Amino acid sequence: MARRFPWVLAAVAWSDAPQFTRGMHDGLPLLSYGCAPRDKLATFRQLRAMGLRPNGNDPVAVMYVRHNGSGKTSFASLYLIETAAPVRPMTPAKWTALAKANLARRICAECGHDRLYVVPTSTRQCWTCFEAAETTEAA
Repeated sequence: MARRFPWVLAAVAWSDAPQFTRGMHDGLPLLSYGCAPRDKLATFRQLRAMGLRPNGNDPVAVMYVRHNGSGKTSFASLYLIETAAPVRPMTPAKWTALAKANLARRICAECGHDRLYVVPTSTRQCWTCFEAAETTEAA
């Protein structure tokens, strides 16, 4: 049986007047999909698409989506857009660290060459070394 969330009139952080919500979830107002004001609330991914970050603020509401096919209910935290801050720009040190991390993912553990593609994490070998090891095991 699907869990039902009744409509409740409650005080919310994004409005001076009480708003209809679907009750509380983890101490936050619960909203149905499509009921949140899009000009005031956004998920983390929506903030990131706008070039914003939550700025250390806690979520002010939770949105739920019920998937009819599987019957599962998913929850997403909603943040106030007005308290969000711009995303911090990448510094040269961060770019360098990212380049080193990506280089480490491309180096074969067997031959030590940069293969210009990410080697599989299961073997940490390039395809040439992996095929050579497979043929020696089969012989």
